[in-house]
Amino acid sequence: MTSRVPVLLSSSSVFPEPTAAAFQLAAALGYDGVEVMVWTDVVSQDAGALRGLSEHYGVPVLSVHAPCLLVTQRVWSPDPWERLRKAAELAETLEAPTVVVHPPFTWQRDYARNFTEGLATVGDRFPGLRFAVENMYPVRMAGRQFVPYVPGWDPTDTGYPSYTLDLSHCAASHSDPLEMADRMGAGLAHVHLGDGTGEGRDEHLVPGRGTQPCGELLSSLAGRGFTGSVAVEVATRGAKSRAVREADLRAALEFARQHLTAPSPVDV
Repeated sequence: MTSRVPVLLSSSSVFPEPTAAAFQLAAALGYDGVEVMVWTDVVSQDAGALRGLSEHYGVPVLSVHAPCLLVTQRVWSPDPWERLRKAAELAETLEAPTVVVHPPFTWQRDYARNFTEGLATVGDRFPGLRFAVENMYPVRMAGRQFVPYVPGWDPTDTGYPSYTLDLSHCAASHSDPLEMADRMGAGLAHVHLGDGTGEGRDEHLVPGRGTQPCGELLSSLAGRGFTGSVAVEVATRGAKSRAVREADLRAALEFARQHLTAPSPVDV
């Protein structure tokens, strides 16, 4: 049975399989939709191809993750604003209401300088979309820590109209997801569901296999008036077979559905 909050399969969760595999697995396992991670796979960049997959498998695209990763800095254009505009056009064409975007990297000085104003401008151009800025995390290497984002890894410190809450990133930043959700307030538009152990790196474990309060966060969404979607974003690149990958993605979906339909702590 479909829960009130749509549960999506992020196409990043099937890596190293291609984007098309996310639609096939989402349909086979019973996900409500797909989040398309725009990356170097040309299918992830092509509205026509994505619409064809969506129609073939009967699975809608309900969010688009703009190409913000290090490996996607040349997808579509080296200009981050152009990449964001194209992601918005893709989402609008596919009738996906949410675009996930990361804070600027420290070396993207011009982009960072005008990020808040520029995001508002793009939002005005695409009024039907929510541009949900994602919480990130500091990077720890050789006993040292640095923050590769400007003005920081926590978007609530700056304040934006919409946010994506990533639980694996909360683990990596040693921050409390429930407190972060409180700070995001009505701006909480989207959730990336993954787990972590707090080791200081981004693990994207199947929910329930780490130390994060994934279930508590999900069951609190109804009481928060949440109207967005939850995208399962877990790492399965280490899966020994397609069957193991399927089992992990099925477990993540079952976890999400179980806790989304549980009584909200806010209501108890």
